[in-house]
Amino acid sequence: MTPHIVVLGAGYSGTLAANLAAKRLKTKVTLVNASDRFVERVRLHQLASGQQLPDRPIEAMLKGVRLIVDRATGIDPEQRLIQLAGSAEPIAYDTLIYAPGSRADLESTPGVAEHAYTVAGAEQSARLRERLRESSVVAVVGGGLTGIEAATELAESHPGLKVRLVTSGELGATLSQRGRRHLRRTFGRLGIEIREQAKVTEVRADGVLLNGGEHFAADTVVWTTGFTVPDLAREAGFAVDEHGRMIVDETLRSVSHPDVYGVGDAAAARKSDGQELRMACATGLPSAQQAVGAIVARLAGREPKPLHFRYFNQCISLGRRDALIQFVRADDSPVEAVLTGRMAALYKEAVVRGAFKVQSYPSVPTMV
Repeated sequence: MTPHIVVLGAGYSGTLAANLAAKRLKTKVTLVNASDRFVERVRLHQLASGQQLPDRPIEAMLKGVRLIVDRATGIDPEQRLIQLAGSAEPIAYDTLIYAPGSRADLESTPGVAEHAYTVAGAEQSARLRERLRESSVVAVVGGGLTGIEAATELAESHPGLKVRLVTSGELGATLSQRGRRHLRRTFGRLGIEIREQAKVTEVRADGVLLNGGEHFAADTVVWTTGFTVPDLAREAGFAVDEHGRMIVDETLRSVSHPDVYGVGDAAAARKSDGQELRMACATGLPSAQQAVGAIVARLAGREPKPLHFRYFNQCISLGRRDALIQFVRADDSPVEAVLTGRMAALYKEAVVRGAFKVQSYPSVPTMV
């Protein structure tokens, strides 16, 4: 009997894993996702700024994969069943690829859920887009890559909007000196106010409260700091870390359940030297390849090779006409070399387009 592979989540890593599994194994593959549309998450700051994004039906991206549009509410690892919100009949699996992704953390800071907007999902980004129609001052909370991209996109698309960014650390702390200098020049050119070394303790309707009691005024707050993952793995009894991410071995297989693999943001994957891989599309796509390659090898009676992974760069859009490509060492630490300006913007756009195209045409080699 051929195995039934179920993939939970149709983000970058889940969609690629489903198509790769169908292509390489010629077996029954089912993809479960709450929406029938693929979300290009790395473009959501563009959607929030008012730009039109292409409509991406997931069904059109799949080849030999059955799509079930429903929300998973629970996993029974003993019976190998997945419960769904819209169906009394659960889905049975032989092998599960767990890829539900991540979402914005709205709970760790008071007032975020009630007053802040995010760019972590299509609906949330669309809400922010509508809110900007009646906004004059926006505070972006978070100095990481998501915050930088959101702040610059909003400032470029809405020249009359006052954009302020507040971060608990240094802006561009993971970048080289050349990278940080370009970032600050860009913020200056776009008129973005920067507030560093300031922790937000509360979000209010009229801005944010900083540690020490200072009020940082804004009529719209965009929350880009901190992500969390669904509780499905924890509730099912899978081994998870302190953040609820599935703990996987060097082949992306669950350390507690050998018939389950974890990929993307919801899996705590590590390199052979122990370094934990960051939540990113650059991590999710290789992890999907690795997981499917491991499944293929084990079904053929072979032991798969461990994950061999390195980072090459961090690609940061700074509006539509500028970007920052920070080249990095294998461990993601920056070197001084950067690419900026129009060429960097074209580079970033090529990377984003490639990340989408590989979902439907998974011709990249797997790492077995």
